[in-house]
Amino acid sequence: MSARLESGLDATAGSMRIDRRQFLGSLTGLVLVATVSGVVKAQDAPKYGAEGMPHGTVDDPLTFVAIDEDGIVTVVVHRSEMGQGVRSGLPLIVADELEADWSRVRVKQAPGDEKKFGNQNTDGSRSVRHFFDPMRRCGASARAMLEAAAAATWNVPVNSVRAVNHEVIHVDSGRKLGYGALAKAASKLPVPSREALKLKDPKQFRYIGKEGQHLLDGPDIAGGTARYGIDVRLDGMLYAVIARSPVWGGKVAKFDAVEALKVKGVVKVVEIPGTPLPAAFQPLSGVAVIARDTWSALQARKALKIEWNDGEHGTYDSAAYRRELETAVRKPGKVLREAGDFDAAFAKAARKVEAEYYLPHIAHATMEPPNATARIVNGLCEVWAPTQAPQGLREDVAKRLGLGADKVTVHVTLLGGGFGRKSKCDFAIEAALLSREMDGKPVKVTWTREDDLHHDFFHTVSVERLQAGLDGQGKTTAWLHRSAAPTIISTFAPDPRQQAPFEAGMGLTNVPFAVPNLRVENPAAAAHTRIGWFRAVSNIPHAFAVQCFVSELAAAAGRDHRDFLLDLIGPARAIDPGTLNDTWNYGESPQRYPYDTARLRRVIETATREANWGRKLPQGDGKRRGLGLASHYSFVSYVAAVVEVEIGAQGELSIPRVDVAFDCGPTVYPDRVRSQLEGAVNMGVSLATSGEITFKNGRAQQGNFHEYTLTRIHEAPRDVRIHLIPAKDWSMPLGGVGEPGLPAIAPAICNAIFAATGQRIRQLPIGAQLAPKAAG
Repeated sequence: MSARLESGLDATAGSMRIDRRQFLGSLTGLVLVATVSGVVKAQDAPKYGAEGMPHGTVDDPLTFVAIDEDGIVTVVVHRSEMGQGVRSGLPLIVADELEADWSRVRVKQAPGDEKKFGNQNTDGSRSVRHFFDPMRRCGASARAMLEAAAAATWNVPVNSVRAVNHEVIHVDSGRKLGYGALAKAASKLPVPSREALKLKDPKQFRYIGKEGQHLLDGPDIAGGTARYGIDVRLDGMLYAVIARSPVWGGKVAKFDAVEALKVKGVVKVVEIPGTPLPAAFQPLSGVAVIARDTWSALQARKALKIEWNDGEHGTYDSAAYRRELETAVRKPGKVLREAGDFDAAFAKAARKVEAEYYLPHIAHATMEPPNATARIVNGLCEVWAPTQAPQGLREDVAKRLGLGADKVTVHVTLLGGGFGRKSKCDFAIEAALLSREMDGKPVKVTWTREDDLHHDFFHTVSVERLQAGLDGQGKTTAWLHRSAAPTIISTFAPDPRQQAPFEAGMGLTNVPFAVPNLRVENPAAAAHTRIGWFRAVSNIPHAFAVQCFVSELAAAAGRDHRDFLLDLIGPARAIDPGTLNDTWNYGESPQRYPYDTARLRRVIETATREANWGRKLPQGDGKRRGLGLASHYSFVSYVAAVVEVEIGAQGELSIPRVDVAFDCGPTVYPDRVRSQLEGAVNMGVSLATSGEITFKNGRAQQGNFHEYTLTRIHEAPRDVRIHLIPAKDWSMPLGGVGEPGLPAIAPAICNAIFAATGQRIRQLPIGAQLAPKAAG
């Protein structure tokens, strides 16, 4: 029997996300935050960071840390792992403060239970940012309890013992006891109060901020033994696929399952009723085929005869809708921010520049499509799912089944990619409903790639229009940005037409430019398909438009892009986000997280220096080469990218090199930070070159990777160099990592194309827009 310094670990056996419980009041500007005790209104004392999230944080070592008699330390991780390294990053923090030997640390995934573990929504680039301090306290508390147990064993003062590398040492005598020998006694001691807790001096860190720590589950992932949602197998399990309404808000008019039921292995065909819009994360209307294997279910689905009632969005055509958005941005819209008098300044500008940019819907396209397994036994429901939001899934499944949340257990598997898609739980509700239909037998719902691309919660489509005036010296004196895009709020509320404050705060209202006459407007735009948060969310269209337009202004002024951008940002200053009409600031305190233009300038200067900005690139052999720059602030981190492109004679695009400078404050796990930024570069290349979902008759037109293409290995940048900006010290607040690397990549690529060819790219994807080299 192992002795455990933990009482709740055994219970684990057996979200950007702007939490929807937070933002339903955003339509009126009043943010409502659901808490354990009720609803807190915006005029109450604001809570920021982790404490502003539902259920906040927990730092109890008896919840998160277990030590067996053999000394193995197990750390419970309550955030979801989708490749970002959180299942090693959070344990690394605990292990450092615990003085544990990293080779003897293991990880265990927590189930969905925010009251026990604190907030579990793994989006918004928040996991380490919000849980760095709580996990330090967990490790330090466990260390103190082990030291107290050793002191009691030896009958010596606790200040005469010290934990060092998985042992507690009596300094005077040199006696030692391993953690395993102390765990049982330590587990019976009271947990130290925060006030009594002594954290390490950062100079003593062994793992935090250091190089060389392996991923705890890396060998399992590389060796194929790690379990993803798609790998779940239960005794007696049935398998299901679903034919879903091809149009948002559509429903089954009637269906004929006679031929489907003739397919060998088919057990049952069931209609899943839809939910009237706005349906949040409820399943789409559809018809499910339940069989003894997935292949049989797929063949039977093909045999279904279904007549659909498309509803109000059955005429959605993305090409026609683009024209609607273009018309909208050419007229005044709702003013989100205003300084000075744009109209007067623009009228008398020596040079006027304007441009429009278009970005289409894009899909998450995770390598592991949505899937979930559910079973119901004696009124208790269990769900196994690759979910980013286990608590939200738990609550929604419970509500749909008519159960209390305490009757639902969510087992969180590894995620084969998430990007925000797997914070929506429609696929898990489907599995739970079908298990109920089969009298509680386990049912696995599998989405095909076609299901995934046709029925995603898509990243929004947008048109961005910018106008600016330059004076005789090439200085920007007037700036107007109009942004029209369907809002994520359409998922939750009936027919909203304006971007929510959190969307506008992603690079639209909060541009830090030193321009005396500035106006930001948001024309109305209706949603016609499911809209959801995608990695970096609205930073993608806003950063693309702003950073491409800065390049256009620099060219109009006859100036170097880097120098123009730095002048536009202006001198180093700490800006209160509220003065930029950004009332959100990624949920963080405006005092603790001001918009620091010195840090923005530093990443620009670093990226351009490391890329040898201004160097003469070889031309010839039919190749045209150029460097492009873009920078951005998002998720309270700062990034700049310099991209080198090479354009072939027929317009073929290749990317020899990318330099990324990144400032997220203190870096807890440098290897994982670099990995996430490298991944963001490749994802950014995909979005820039080929990512597009189009609609006709309300239906997504792309069904698999031959139509919705991703960057292949031979198309990826050949040389990606990451330059991490060191923090001044550990008193600086931490920034996000998973998402901030993405928004700057597409504009940097397009600006490099202009440098190489003189051709402006104002719509994504780039696709076949690049012109062949002119003869002669």
